[in-house]
Amino acid sequence: MKELLYNTHDLALVITIFQCLVFSFFLITLREGKQQANVLLALFLLSQAALSLDNLINFGEAFQYVALDISTNLYYSFGLAYWLEAPLLLIYVRALIYKEHKISAYEWSFFIPFLLFTAYFAESWWLIDADVRLAAMQTDMVTDTPLLDRVLHVLREVFRVACGVLCLVEIRNYQARIKQQVAETISVDLTWLKMLVIGFTIVRINSVLIALTLWLGNGINLNYEVLGLVSNYAVMLMVSVFIFYSMGYSTVFRGIDKELPATQESATTLEFDPQKVEKVEHYMQTAKPYFNHFLTLESLANQVDMQPRALSNMINQHFQKNFFEFINYYRIEESKRLLTSPENNEITILQIMDMAGFNSKATFNTCFKKLVGQTPSEFRKAKN
Repeated sequence: MKELLYNTHDLALVITIFQCLVFSFFLITLREGKQQANVLLALFLLSQAALSLDNLINFGEAFQYVALDISTNLYYSFGLAYWLEAPLLLIYVRALIYKEHKISAYEWSFFIPFLLFTAYFAESWWLIDADVRLAAMQTDMVTDTPLLDRVLHVLREVFRVACGVLCLVEIRNYQARIKQQVAETISVDLTWLKMLVIGFTIVRINSVLIALTLWLGNGINLNYEVLGLVSNYAVMLMVSVFIFYSMGYSTVFRGIDKELPATQESATTLEFDPQKVEKVEHYMQTAKPYFNHFLTLESLANQVDMQPRALSNMINQHFQKNFFEFINYYRIEESKRLLTSPENNEITILQIMDMAGFNSKATFNTCFKKLVGQTPSEFRKAKN
């Protein structure tokens, strides 16, 4: 049973490793979106690749001998990524939803378990004699696992689940702040992020069951091999779906709207219902959906009860802007209002940027200079 499970399903792990490596390289070289969040997501995916490689080395017969020929130190070493992937996902979520995010001492503290376990692992595995490691690898890993290692295994999986729960709390708090900031409840485009977090949290809960099975031995009747297979395929599926979803819908990868009128003549050939135009303008001025820096065309169309294509045509041809220019116009107008308000004299430019809905200082400065002719600092100084 064991040979059948792991020898015929290694391909799922290989696919996961390949996807994570390729997508990580893409994220690191990407120049769009939030660079820190992209790097953190790339590191998270690399940790997933390390975990899949750890499974291949420890359970895949074809890979065991290759690893053995290189060094016995390779066994279990890639499993250190278990202590890294959960904090990386948590910090990635925080970097994505908090503007001008910097890793805080609170966030760095989540890497303390990794450092402590690495020190323990070095003393108990890397620094022991190679013959002792080889003898340990030839024993039954389930029945002969020391009690301390079983306890650490359970604690590790509980830690990973806790980080997943904290991710969901961060997302919920963000959505609550958005709802308080705008006049109406708007649809925050975080579906893909929720899918990622919830999916990996479920996998981690499954890992807790595996850890308890290994700790208690025959105390509970669960097939840890089948549970491990479920996790392997679930991770492969989630990485695949996440890459597809991100490339197709995420604002991190979205470019400019292609549906711009080719000429002024073509722009005037279509007429739009004045009531619908007024509805969109009124909604932008009163509900201020642009405060949400995850706002997408699909989300805005849903809020004003229009089809995305129809709204895109209206923005492109009636307002003579693409979607991002249209949204950023209102953000700049809000920024101008905030900068000239006497009650905001003590508020920094970055805080103004955040309040207006921008999540990038470079984008804010570029748009402001293009539309106003001055930098935000120059504008504030001239008006005060």
